[in-house]
Amino acid sequence: MSDLARQLADYRLTTAEIIYCLPDHPTLLQSYIWQELDLAPEFPVLKKFLAFWERHIEGRLHTVRVASCQIIKPAAFRANAHLLTLH
Repeated sequence: MSDLARQLADYRLTTAEIIYCLPDHPTLLQSYIWQELDLAPEFPVLKKFLAFWERHIEGRLHTVRVASCQIIKPAAFRANAHLLTLH
């Protein structure tokens, strides 16, 4: 499915800040930014990525902060009170 088709199907731009422990130094934290189109509020794409992370990446997850924004929105209609015409 193309990005435009996914956006029309109510996918939103989702950004996640993933804080994880370094494998060699578990007391130190590192930050990773992940961004993809995903369905809010279930976030199946993010959940799939986090499951992959837990299976294949040694750094233990500490915190995940998620922000989501709809890119394609319905048109907003606003009536103007005045009309000004220039040549």
